[in-house]
Amino acid sequence: MFGFDKISLTLSSNPFLLVLGFILLALYTFYIYRFTIPNIPLFKKIILIVLRSLAILILIFILFEPVVNFAKKIVIEPVNLIFVDNSRSIQIKDGTNREEAEKDFLSKLKSNKLSGNSELFSFGTDIKPVAFDSLSKFSFSEGSTNFSKIFSDANKSGKDISTITIVSDGVITEGADPLFTAEKLNIPVYTIGIGDSSHKKDVELKNVLYNELIYAQTNTTILATITNTGFANKNVSAALFENGTLQDKKNITLSPEGIQSVSLNYNPKSGGEKKLTLSVSNLAGEFTPANNKKIFYINVLSSKIKVLLIGGAPSPDLAFIKNTLTEDKNLTVNSITQVTRDRFLENNNREKLIDSADVIFLIGFPAKDSPENLYSKIRSAIAQNNKPVFLLFSNSTDFTRLKLLENNLPFTSSEQAAYRKGTNSENTYEVQPDIPFDQADSPVLQNNSSNIIAAWNNLPPVLQPDITFNIKPESEILSKVTINNVPVNRPLILTRKLGSKRSIAVLAMNIWKWKLQTVPKELNLFDNFILNSVKWLNTKEERKQVTIRTTKKIYSQGEKIVFSAQVYDESFNPVTNAEINVAVKNQSENFNVAMNALGNGLYEGILETNKTGDYTFTGTALQNGKKIGSDSGNFNIGEIDIEMVNPRMNYEFLKSLSTQTGGEFFTPANYDQFFEVLNRIQDRSAKEKIETSEISLWSDEWLMAAAILLFGVEWFLRKRFGML
Repeated sequence: MFGFDKISLTLSSNPFLLVLGFILLALYTFYIYRFTIPNIPLFKKIILIVLRSLAILILIFILFEPVVNFAKKIVIEPVNLIFVDNSRSIQIKDGTNREEAEKDFLSKLKSNKLSGNSELFSFGTDIKPVAFDSLSKFSFSEGSTNFSKIFSDANKSGKDISTITIVSDGVITEGADPLFTAEKLNIPVYTIGIGDSSHKKDVELKNVLYNELIYAQTNTTILATITNTGFANKNVSAALFENGTLQDKKNITLSPEGIQSVSLNYNPKSGGEKKLTLSVSNLAGEFTPANNKKIFYINVLSSKIKVLLIGGAPSPDLAFIKNTLTEDKNLTVNSITQVTRDRFLENNNREKLIDSADVIFLIGFPAKDSPENLYSKIRSAIAQNNKPVFLLFSNSTDFTRLKLLENNLPFTSSEQAAYRKGTNSENTYEVQPDIPFDQADSPVLQNNSSNIIAAWNNLPPVLQPDITFNIKPESEILSKVTINNVPVNRPLILTRKLGSKRSIAVLAMNIWKWKLQTVPKELNLFDNFILNSVKWLNTKEERKQVTIRTTKKIYSQGEKIVFSAQVYDESFNPVTNAEINVAVKNQSENFNVAMNALGNGLYEGILETNKTGDYTFTGTALQNGKKIGSDSGNFNIGEIDIEMVNPRMNYEFLKSLSTQTGGEFFTPANYDQFFEVLNRIQDRSAKEKIETSEISLWSDEWLMAAAILLFGVEWFLRKRFGML
């Protein structure tokens, strides 16, 4: 009835009392109308009895607070998300007709009526929804393949997702490895592999390793890994170029094992951003020459970074961190280690070291008995001279004195922290890192693990003081904590960037244990964390009124070049009405990009061109015809087509992705079974939900109006009948 499966009425008291009350009052009404003055005909008495009885019934009904309940059964069908690779690698000719295989899948997807809800998306650089009747929108032309966006978008969608299906060759050319994120979602992922998974006859420049801290006039090594299939004992040459100028070249014989390393020397003559190209000569019969070259940009520094370690007392953390820093030849490392109030391990000019330091590490400092003149000098260097700081607790930390530094740290601590003099086992927690999904790309957390988040989250526990840490709005949480494998909303690693001030805080002690566990596994997590922190802290961001950047430095042919700009006035308030024009040029052509305002001083513009090569750009911002400022930069388009670098379907990745999430792997030869599997899952995952609603009749003004109307009609008829 009316679309509801069940309708019921509830009363606040026993319904029997309602019936009894109505009967008694109806009998009383009959009794008082039995004899009337003057006497009226029977049918008029009946009308008056009925009117009063109905009015009384409504009033009694209202007193019992009646509520009408409606119930409706709804079948909820979770959604199936289907992602189809729209990148240019689907056009690779490997004998499997990748493009036709995907088109065939899309055609069968349209003709197979999947039970339940299904949503179709194309993916490459971005995720885009596609209607099932608009399959012609798949052009297989996107310049990169980003798998991580699939799972980050699914995690943020808020939908009840039954399954995720990915149709792709499995080659990731942008973004992080999504395996860990996919497992955390607890949604089965079904993969359909497109392409040939066999190794082709080919030579590939697999990887290039270099120290990101490179200094002018200092010789450094660029290490390349070269693989080959079917070209053992063939001769090739590896060459390194800086902005097109040859820097080093080596002739090598390809290894019968199929993999080898080659080192090339690089000695930059000056500081600044340098475009480096490393290439391996082509051989006849290679499947593709697209993977014989890599381009990368390096910022060459003019001098070494000066790092100062200040310890409130000798500690294992201080020793391990100092050892890591001193092994890097691009750093100048000094230390000030307090032993007693007036005694230090080192005999050096402490004030001079503080003044000249580029980055300061505070490890268990300040201590209770740290000299006031040293403490004041450090506070002044951090607060007034904007020295970047890395903070780590130890047993010597005096939280009362530390609170005076909190204006320049990523956190503030609770009031009870002010009374704490150091830490001990009675007021600490054993905590492990818990890295959020969105921090997998953090430059501070990077290491040589294939799964960065898992490597961090499996570290041994460290000690954290039992203190409430309040995170500042501009700070970023790189890691929370787990206690006894239970995630807890407490920060462990924080970063803060505010204007020209930068700081990192590790809210724990005994992080030296991280190195002891990871070194036997050949995992450089601890060393990279410390060195990455130095790099991040030392990054100089000059506050400019106008900043213009591209979203990345190397683009594939056909990719949109996205420019972003920030514009501020002399007081660094956002300028919302600036006119920005970006002039872009390569060796033969000039382009102009008009920037559109996004609000709050932010602007965006897009350049679309298929011309490959090196590009430079200069942008100028005007307000009311007056120049505010300008900025410039460079980027490269299509010199390396990253979508054509790896011609092999990544069977191992697609298989692992499906297996580890409880899904299944298919190929074009057997994906007809996929539709049957998906329908079975959908039928099993459909849920019944009872939707209920209610109407409180006792508060309904229409019932009271009806009672008043009935009494009114009764009174009117009594007057008409001449009754007393």
